[in-house]
Formats: sequence, C-alpha cells, structure tokens
Amino acid sequence: MNRSEDYIPRLATITDIHIETRTERTFTLRLPDDDPGMDFDPGQFIELSVLGSGEAPFGLASSPAQTHLLQITVRRYPAGIVTVPLHRMHVGDYVGMRGPMGNGFPLAENLGRDILIIAGGLGLPTLRATIFYILDRRDDYGQLTLLYGARTPQDRVYKDDLQAWTEAPEIKCQQTVDVADESWVGNAGYVSELVDRLQLQPDNTTVFMCGPAVMIVPVVTILEQLEVSYEQMYINMEAHMKCGVGKCGHCLIRDKYVCLDGPVFRYDEVQQMQDFQHAL
Repeated sequence: MNRSEDYIPRLATITDIHIETRTERTFTLRLPDDDPGMDFDPGQFIELSVLGSGEAPFGLASSPAQTHLLQITVRRYPAGIVTVPLHRMHVGDYVGMRGPMGNGFPLAENLGRDILIIAGGLGLPTLRATIFYILDRRDDYGQLTLLYGARTPQDRVYKDDLQAWTEAPEIKCQQTVDVADESWVGNAGYVSELVDRLQLQPDNTTVFMCGPAVMIVPVVTILEQLEVSYEQMYINMEAHMKCGVGKCGHCLIRDKYVCLDGPVFRYDEVQQMQDFQHAL
C-alpha cells in the first residue's frame, strides 16, 4: 500500500545517462543525502516529471538495495511530451519523482521456487530489478532463468548485463532476436521458441513476464502446454498506465486500474480483463 508521502514530488539529480539503443536511454537518478530514500519492490514504478513539460510513469530498473540511486530506462517517442525533453537533458539536471507506486512481483511468496523470467524489448527494466533482487538473495530461490528477445541485436537493452548474466553460473540467460545480422552469433527467432525448448518443473516454477502482447500470447500458450498454471504466471502491464493514481481512467480495464491494482497481475486476472475488453 502506498503511503501519502509517496505521492509528494521530490527532486532528484541525473548522475548518469547511458545510451542503450537509438531510442532508449537509461537515466541514473540520485536522491539527496537528507532524503530518506526510496524503498521499492521489483515491478513498482515512479511518476517522473520534467519541469515545464509534464509527468509520466516509468518502471524502476535498478537494484532495490540502492535506495538513493534509482534507474529508469526511457524510450524516446517522436511526439513524447515527457520522453523527448527528458532525452535532451544532461548529467546534473534535476527531475521530479513520486513513488514508489503500484504493486510488485510476489517474490516473498515464492521463496524456494524456480523463477522463470521472460522479457521482450523494453519489457526488461522492472524484470532487471527482479533479477538484481534474486541474485542478492540467491540461496532463497531455486533455478533462475531469463529468456529475453529483441527485434535486432542493436535493439537489445542492458547489453553489458546480458553478457554478464550469460556467463554467470547463478542464472541461466538466453537471448534471441527476431532479425539477426552478420555480427549476431546467438539465437534467431521469437522468445516463444526458447520457451518451447525449456525443461522445467511446472509445479515448482513461477513465471514473471513483461513485453508486447504479440510475445505474451504465444508464450502463455506454450507455458500452459508445459502445465504451468495461470496462477503461477505474473505479467507487468505497465504500458497501460498514465497518471499513476487512478484519476485519468487511461488504464481502467473492467474493474481494475492497472496503476492502482497492478501493474503486476496474475495471468488468470489478465485473462478476465482481456475477455472484458473483447466483449466491448
């Protein structure tokens, strides 16, 4: 549950800007030393404001252990009221932030279980925070697997992290791209193809996902065939959000506000929300 102080804007300083792709950048934001810091669960988000331009929600992509240094990864959209001016900012500039908001992935409820993380494109940020969280508590969980897909090798975010995870014994990391080039030596194809090759224990596996619908639908179908129940699949639906406080109605689906009731939902809840949309 959010505290009232989470809704009060506070200033943070941009301390680093890392170019991920042609359209995505990761911003490291530092809260002042006299700020109590931001404790958050992987999957939660902040509302970030560029002074004079507007405010928008972004999932937290950094380790929850870092309460004063927070990271968000932002895609620049051609007509983005917030993303365009944010991409023009520099190290040392100030932004406003409110949060953390929403719920996170149910990590405490899944101690001892195998965790399968599936991400597509810009669906990786909050799942990156989840990976950091589990790696900090590695003995508390079973097998940790990440399957990540992007359109091309250049469209992948967190390339250094992906390389480190591929080489690390604590996590099994597999990447794929829809369209390979001559420099790419990894898998070529859709994420669903990686899922189809998995050997997992369905009764002891919990799945965390975030990505476009074109990825989620076939992945869920395969997981169902592998006998993973809908109640053990969780999806971050952050793309539907706007104001973050349930006032604008942008993310209302059936009787659920994604920003307030989510953005993380079990797949059986997601299915009910989708059935409602299809019936309209």
